[in-house]
Amino acid sequence: MLENEPTDAQSEATDEVRSLFGEIYAAWADNDADAFVASYRDDATVVMPRAYHRDKQEIRSSMAAGFQGPLKGSRAVDEPLSIRVIGGHTAIVVSRAGILMAGEAQLPVDREVIATWVLVREDGRWLVASYANAPAH
Repeated sequence: MLENEPTDAQSEATDEVRSLFGEIYAAWADNDADAFVASYRDDATVVMPRAYHRDKQEIRSSMAAGFQGPLKGSRAVDEPLSIRVIGGHTAIVVSRAGILMAGEAQLPVDREVIATWVLVREDGRWLVASYANAPAH
């Protein structure tokens, strides 16, 4: 095996993480705040410019308000640039992401962010423990 070649367990974990992102962003596209946070730990945190949410309920409330207001009809794009699985139960994901507002087909460069996700595997499933983003440009 090559030094940087992923093991079967790492490949499986990477596939599971990608599947988790699919679930989260399908919930976003449906504007469903409950489904959006279903894979967040109760003590999850979100840090973004001008926003800090301290737990799952704050994240849910923020997303619900967004889906009823400025985020209504939007969808998020998130392209993992790096997925590192550590010890089989922690994953660090760095991604290029952003929000496509209703009617947009392409992400404007000024709304592109680089995001860092911290995921943990608990009871056989991946959960979001922390999310942070910053402008990419």
